[in-house]
Amino acid sequence: MTHDTSGRSLAPACSAKPARSSSPVPETARALVLVASAAVTGGIAWSGNVLTLPLSLAFPVLWAYAPSRITATLVSVAYFLAASRGLPQGVVNYYSADLWPGLALWTAASLAFVIVHAVLWTKRPGARRAMRYGLAAVLMGLPPFGIVGWAHPLTAAGVLFPGWGWFGLAAAAAVLLMMTTRRWSVAAAVMAGLWGWSAATWTAPPLSKDWMGIDLELGQSLGRETGLDLHRDLIATVKNAAAEGARAVVLPESALGFLTPTVERLWSMELHGTSVTVLAGAAVLNSGGYDNVMVKVSGNGAHVLYRERMPVPVSMWQPWRAWTGQGGGAHAHFFANPVIEVAGTRIAPLICYEQLILWPTLQSMLLSPDVIVATGNGWWTSGTSIVDIQKASATAWAKLFGVRLVTAFNI
Repeated sequence: MTHDTSGRSLAPACSAKPARSSSPVPETARALVLVASAAVTGGIAWSGNVLTLPLSLAFPVLWAYAPSRITATLVSVAYFLAASRGLPQGVVNYYSADLWPGLALWTAASLAFVIVHAVLWTKRPGARRAMRYGLAAVLMGLPPFGIVGWAHPLTAAGVLFPGWGWFGLAAAAAVLLMMTTRRWSVAAAVMAGLWGWSAATWTAPPLSKDWMGIDLELGQSLGRETGLDLHRDLIATVKNAAAEGARAVVLPESALGFLTPTVERLWSMELHGTSVTVLAGAAVLNSGGYDNVMVKVSGNGAHVLYRERMPVPVSMWQPWRAWTGQGGGAHAHFFANPVIEVAGTRIAPLICYEQLILWPTLQSMLLSPDVIVATGNGWWTSGTSIVDIQKASATAWAKLFGVRLVTAFNI
């Protein structure tokens, strides 16, 4: 006990009341800012412009600095839903339904991404947090979680480190991990410098003079119209491309519809005497369902070159049918035929949905292809940026590994 000059006692300092804890309002405001920033990040990064992809590397910072697991979960929800915002409209277009089924599928598709990032989040900073984010990135790049691993930030590696190949992928992974640490501002500064330089010097992936991809605007009739007139129109398009010097012509996914003996004979007969080779999408019926394939067609005949590793879940890949003995739906050949060869050229085929996820591309790149051939049938994406995102992803991977790129889409 101490006294002042008037004799009144003063309480010792240690007996003073502790300061009240800070109001929850600042933490709530911080959470709202992080969630809103995640939505903006996902929306802009995955707008369909390849040069905006590096913005996705901001997601790890927002996730890491969430004040609670609930906020980290909401950050993950906001990023994923903003990045995949075209899905509800795509479902409406595909099934000719109202918006509710699309919203339900949109929400369901986000569950894997959100659960992985929510479970692995930790409030403890440092190496442990970085390793947890690294594990989340790996899980979202590989099956089973990677089946819906859209909007993966590693896709931006091709913009930041064009031509670096696997070293560029490793460098991008290092940036991702650093973005979850206290040194995130250093990583962000490095990324911004690389991003600016890449944008200033950006060039499209190289094309081959003798390879030509044909874009079509046939809507939902492609793959569903079985009349010979459509096939003859496509054959005429191929012959025109050959007359311009194309040695190999790529047509979009589903261009041939169901591959039947009649279709094979028609195309082989029409191409007889020419030196052009056609790579075209088709469907092959088999027991329990069908395969979504890429077919090689020439004057010597036709045969299947590639069976899609990952068809679109729900609309095409429906594994529950096999589990219940119903059959139907497209088969998934998860790790099959990652590289095919056409006339001495090694090709990494990516059909539609495979361009949105990680492992099909990386598996193909392990075998050093010469060309990425990316095809799609995007009529159902009208009013969305899905096809643009597919093309941006394929472009980024081609730039990262320094390979040529040929695309062919139907809208």
